[in-house]
Amino acid sequence: MKQRPTILDVAKQAGVSKSTVSLVLQGNPAVKEETRKAVRQAMADIGYVYNRSAATLRSATSGLIGLVINDLRNPFFTEFAASFQMALSEAGFATVLANADEDPALQRRMISSLVEHGVAGFIISPSYGEEAETLALLAGSGTPTLQVFRTLEAEGASLPVLAPDYLRGGRLAAEHLIAQGCRRIAFLGGLNDRPVTRERMKGYLAVLEEQGRTPLVLTGQSTRAFGKAMAARLHEQHPDVDGVICFNDLVALGVLSACPGLGIRPGTDLRVVGFDDIEDSQDSVPPLSTISCNIPDFATETARQIVGWIREGTLPPARALSPVRLIVRASSGGA
Repeated sequence: MKQRPTILDVAKQAGVSKSTVSLVLQGNPAVKEETRKAVRQAMADIGYVYNRSAATLRSATSGLIGLVINDLRNPFFTEFAASFQMALSEAGFATVLANADEDPALQRRMISSLVEHGVAGFIISPSYGEEAETLALLAGSGTPTLQVFRTLEAEGASLPVLAPDYLRGGRLAAEHLIAQGCRRIAFLGGLNDRPVTRERMKGYLAVLEEQGRTPLVLTGQSTRAFGKAMAARLHEQHPDVDGVICFNDLVALGVLSACPGLGIRPGTDLRVVGFDDIEDSQDSVPPLSTISCNIPDFATETARQIVGWIREGTLPPARALSPVRLIVRASSGGA
């Protein structure tokens, strides 16, 4: 008895990848029309029939959740991935982890592959760039998708988002530095015009405006190297700056590491506050004050929302904010 044609046979006949055939079968609008026609013709030529109900059943019962992270080199996202995987396992699901490495094209390839393997849902902290193509791919897959930390679309659009209350965090940091006696406060890091940068900066800008103070914003890569470079730049060009709020802890740790070589006493001459509360922030010299996003609780809530969506059809809110808190350590004058 002749074996029924498979999706691999279709891909070979059409001269495309298995992932492309899957996207055509799902009706994904991101596939070019000529490619779609070639795949449909190949299906007709070899007699392939798509069993949509079986595919839907496989997805619903796969027990797999795709976790797509923009940059796993950042320990903040690594800590989230570990906490999320543990929370998800308690609900009987397994996590398939993918690092997009801030590359939107790679991100789409990984999403396509995970759709092909029948994941029941997606959690995505997206890489920026080519947003329309990524959103079309996710929409075409029909897979429950929750964005975390970052968003590719405006509030109220089709894909829900769960994020820490970045605005509140910026306010807490700015108010703390003012209470510590800082006269000139700068904001360091975060790529310009990115939504997550604007969100983390917004509270800082609001507090300074209320106080009638002039902001100083120096955006750039959110890395230790950038933090080191900015410490030197502040020392040379803005010696009146006595407080900094950093886009993330990596930038703040870079600032702290550069201070001794510049003759700056962190926590006294320059008060530093980070954002994220990664594990390294507790062990820096001096220990880093930071805005904690409560990653274990955030991961648990993320798991609860995606599981509820898959099992019960409970759609998460269009936009939900999780609480943040200021942790004061010696880098900003704490004990």
